Amino acid sequence: MAPTTSSASLHESAVTSAGGTVGPLDAEARGLVWLDPRDPAGLSDALESAPGVGWVQLPFAGVDAFASLIQSHGDRVLFTSAKGAYAEPVAEHALALTLGTLRVLQKRARARSWATEPEGVSLYGRNVVVIGAGGIAQEYIRLTAPFEVSVTVVRRSSSPVDGADRTVTTDQLDEVLPDADVVTIAAAMTSGTAKLFGPAQFALMKPSARLVNIARGGLVDTDALVDALRDGSIGAAGLDVTDPEPLPDGHPLWDEPGAIITPHQADTPEMVAPLLAERVRLNTAAFLGGAGSGFVGVVDPVAGY
Repeated sequence: MAPTTSSASLHESAVTSAGGTVGPLDAEARGLVWLDPRDPAGLSDALESAPGVGWVQLPFAGVDAFASLIQSHGDRVLFTSAKGAYAEPVAEHALALTLGTLRVLQKRARARSWATEPEGVSLYGRNVVVIGAGGIAQEYIRLTAPFEVSVTVVRRSSSPVDGADRTVTTDQLDEVLPDADVVTIAAAMTSGTAKLFGPAQFALMKPSARLVNIARGGLVDTDALVDALRDGSIGAAGLDVTDPEPLPDGHPLWDEPGAIITPHQADTPEMVAPLLAERVRLNTAAFLGGAGSGFVGVVDPVAGY
């Protein structure tokens, strides 16, 4: 196995605890743990310099930055991601954004005088639409269960999801939006889901509805979101991701009173390091097992996640 960054000590221990050996990135390397989500070019160079690598562990659930590499090397390299590994901290953040927008904390945090008009609604008994059915979505559904919400999951398949009252396919998204009090996006970013939310979707939503996005900024048309907040098509938005990202200084979203924006920190390095290390340990063991099974978070080169 070959480590790739200076923060790799925890992950090196995960490799060795599973029976692997940490070594240099050379012709002898057979597996690669890649810890830099911002350097697909570096990973490309690494794979060129280590042609014997048959498995690559990527650091995040989202692998859109590595999509072209996965497609071009998928015939000889098995890629695994961290999908599902960070479900708990990210779902917790999604719940925080949900409650924050419902309780109009986006306005309260900016206030400089005592408000007299009562605002805010409870999550209890609300209709929640969750887009996606991965680990984050499933954990978010579990966290919202005590609020006795009605949950509709939108996903590629109509297969039932534990904790959801119903599951519909992506082509039925527009049908479920009019009744939603909260729409939480926890789907993978692919060519098929880019700008999944645009003017047409916002026009279907309640003026009181809240949008929460903890997946990828590109799933939402940012200009359409700004317009929807300004004209009251929706009540508020809680965003941990944006498009573009980082969101530039002076962007209209910063001044929009209906938006809570956090800087893509639903999971911080401190939170995820031990979780990724455990994923590395499990997949190292699977790789050394040699049976081609037992891997967690396998990336589908065709689907792109």
